[in-house]
Order: sequence, then C-alpha cells, then structure tokens
Amino acid sequence: MTAPVIIRSLVDHFGSNRDQLVSSSYNEIQIRHEFIDPFFNALGWDIDNKQGAADAHKDVIHEDAIRIGSATKAPDYAFRIGGTRKFFVEAKKPAVKIKEDVGPGSPRISIAMT
Repeated sequence: MTAPVIIRSLVDHFGSNRDQLVSSSYNEIQIRHEFIDPFFNALGWDIDNKQGAADAHKDVIHEDAIRIGSATKAPDYAFRIGGTRKFFVEAKKPAVKIKEDVGPGSPRISIAMT
C-alpha cells in the first residue's frame, strides 16, 4: 500500500525545510497546524469537527482532560471512535532532541493506545 499523496507531500515538505523546521523558533502550534493536523486528516480523522458532531461523538478532542491515577493530563489529541477513546497523541516542536532529552514531554509525537 502506498501513502496518500498528501502524506508524501508532507514528508517531502518537512525534508526540504528541515533546517528551518527544527530551529528553536518553529513551535508546537506550527507543527500541529502545518503537519500533524493534515496528516491525520489525510488518514480520515475529522480533526476540526467539520461534520459538526456533538462533543460526545467528535472524532478528535483537543487538549482532552484525562485522569491518570490522581493526576489530570491533557494530551494534545484524543482520537475516538464512537465516542470511545482509542489513542492519544502528544506533540512537541521538532527542535526537541529526543535522543538527549528523555524527560517528560520530550517526544515530538507520542502515541498511547487505550
């Protein structure tokens, strides 16, 4: 199976502009808006709730509050099917060096399955 054209385009665009994108001035909101949102849209997720679904039925909840033990966390994206959370994505700006910085919140994108 080949990747959808938009995903190949995103990969090519990132590769062509890597130096600018991994600079400290390129932030998380930019990577989400320019790369992560289009990526998941290309995979069929309704990132922006264009279908107008009620909160209980949205595909994606941004900054969803979830309880883990006694702490409340807010991953950048909670992906749901039929209102049930399936996985979370936490995004970070590309300047984060995940090989050197292994502390909390370091990964560019981490996915947790439920």
